[in-house]
Amino acid sequence: MRKKIVAGNWKMNKNLQEGVALAKELTTTVKNPNCEVIICTPFIHLATVAEILKGSPIKLGAENCADKASGAYTGEVSAEMVKSTGAEYVILGHSERRQYYSENGEILKEKVQLALANGLKVLYCIGESLEEREANKQNAVVKKELEESVFNLDAEQFKNIVIAYEPIWAIGTGKTATAEQAEEIHAYIRSCVEERYGKAVAEDTTILYGGSCKASNAPELFGKPDIDGGLIGGASLKAADFNGIIEAWN
Repeated sequence: MRKKIVAGNWKMNKNLQEGVALAKELTTTVKNPNCEVIICTPFIHLATVAEILKGSPIKLGAENCADKASGAYTGEVSAEMVKSTGAEYVILGHSERRQYYSENGEILKEKVQLALANGLKVLYCIGESLEEREANKQNAVVKKELEESVFNLDAEQFKNIVIAYEPIWAIGTGKTATAEQAEEIHAYIRSCVEERYGKAVAEDTTILYGGSCKASNAPELFGKPDIDGGLIGGASLKAADFNGIIEAWN
């Protein structure tokens, strides 16, 4: 039975005090979830929030890591540093990193390998723009993004990859892919994994939907056979909203 996950991506929100308050609130509201719950916080929160989450069912992740192991890279944070805070996950390949910081497949391949080498699990994001969707290129886009950065891994390494499909046109826009559109591409992504690694690995791979997922549409999305949860942006910044999405698994 593959893992069901609801992961929150705080992005560049919440100062340290606000982040600590939200993490504490989540430990009181998220008690016995029917899925794995992860919060991915800014780097400055990680070590402090790790202490708060001890004894709770909530796992901790980072929003990024460097594509170098260590050295003279001022301002960068390595996978080893992320791991040392107590984080278990890292988000890589988010469309905002690709768009604003020019992260390409080669850079992401390095990041993925460093994350895995340091014992982190990877939430690997893929997805198409509105222009690509309207040109019916979404399948080609997601397949290319998988091939560039994670399909070089062997089957054992790939077990530590969670795929997050995020249609760029639906992130923070309020637009959501219909449950049917989302299921169609999730099924296609799973078929790509099967083609590369075989049916058993494909059936075991968790694929999350990200793109204006909220408590109101989560039950319909999560009800689809190939949608295993969500990578949540804005709705992860309020405990009640995030909990509403987690409850969709009950």
